[in-house]
Amino acid sequence: MKIGFDRTSPPQRPRLLRIIVLGLVALAAPALAREAPRELRWADLRPPPPPEDPTKAKLKPFWSKGASGTVEIRGVDTSEPAPPPTPEGKWMSRTTAQKSAAPAPVIAALDGQRIRLGGYVVPLDFQAAKVTEFLLVPFVGACIHVPPPPANQIVYVKTSEPFAIKGEFDPVYVTGTMKTATTFTGLAETGYALDADLVEVRNE
Repeated sequence: MKIGFDRTSPPQRPRLLRIIVLGLVALAAPALAREAPRELRWADLRPPPPPEDPTKAKLKPFWSKGASGTVEIRGVDTSEPAPPPTPEGKWMSRTTAQKSAAPAPVIAALDGQRIRLGGYVVPLDFQAAKVTEFLLVPFVGACIHVPPPPANQIVYVKTSEPFAIKGEFDPVYVTGTMKTATTFTGLAETGYALDADLVEVRNE
């Protein structure tokens, strides 16, 4: 009786090795993705302005020179007396402007992306000298000493682990999963929210 291998059936070892390699790749993929967040700048959080409509009629100048060379104001009845000047500060209040302004648009494609963004900390929730919730803003003084920027320039950040801060407006880099979610805080309305898994204090 002749003993030998059946050459009609492929060996099983390469197939088993391939299955193991594919399994290791599948397990490593999430870890690789977490190591490479998308680096964002604050300008990346604002949609580009819409293109100018070439068919839109251009506004005509409000004034022009007459035949005698004098300036003539068109479309204004000068026979009626001018209305009294509006008192300083009454023509637009900050509250009225916020209520009448349309919500700042956000980038929908950022929803669910893992990103890294640098900014300044405005604490919302203290635990001793540590913070778990804060606003990330693009410049020092925002929301505290000066009016808040548009909602698409403020990120509401939550961390699973508290981190220590020295004071208001600590400069940090934040890494985590972005959400295009409107959040109302006691200081400002935000257009983005971020579940942070890493907060790095940066030196300035």
